[in-house]
Amino acid sequence: MVTLKRHLRAWAHQNAWANHRLLGACAALAEGEFEAPRTGFFPSLRATLNHVVTVDWMYADAMERSRAGREPHPDIGAFYEPPEPFATVAALRPAQLAVDRRLVAICDGLAEDELERPVAILRRKGRVEEPIHRLLAHVFQHQVHHRGQAHAMLSGTSVAPPQLDEFFCANEADLRAAEFAELGFSEAGIWGG
Repeated sequence: MVTLKRHLRAWAHQNAWANHRLLGACAALAEGEFEAPRTGFFPSLRATLNHVVTVDWMYADAMERSRAGREPHPDIGAFYEPPEPFATVAALRPAQLAVDRRLVAICDGLAEDELERPVAILRRKGRVEEPIHRLLAHVFQHQVHHRGQAHAMLSGTSVAPPQLDEFFCANEADLRAAEFAELGFSEAGIWGG
């Protein structure tokens, strides 16, 4: 049966896989290309991909706190100081993988009756709350948005951008099998329940 929880779990896995694939391509960049000025919302691949990981930290923390019955983080600005905590792809890649695994764990652990659970975040305008299903959708859309920008930036480097435009089409499972093995994912694990 297709449920919202199952869809969110698939999105969490898809985002982890897409980040793995994109950062794998970035790992092959020539010296200076990761931090070189580029056109985008953020001025470089380094700035763009650091933004993705720091935003993911903030939202994963908020959802984990909510699910544990804890108060929201008292200073979300702390997640963005420094704004670019990772100078290299080699340093950023394991951090993104770790937060992607946290997001997968959040989705794997959700019960259907938790999807409306409010998640509180202390923003400049005060305490705001969003249902966890909407916050997860926001996180995944945020990643898609900035991965797309990074993908376009890669077009101006020595590395060809990887294909990221499919959402786990069944007939393309063989094309991601090696990356799934690297991540410890399986088709059955994602789609089996």
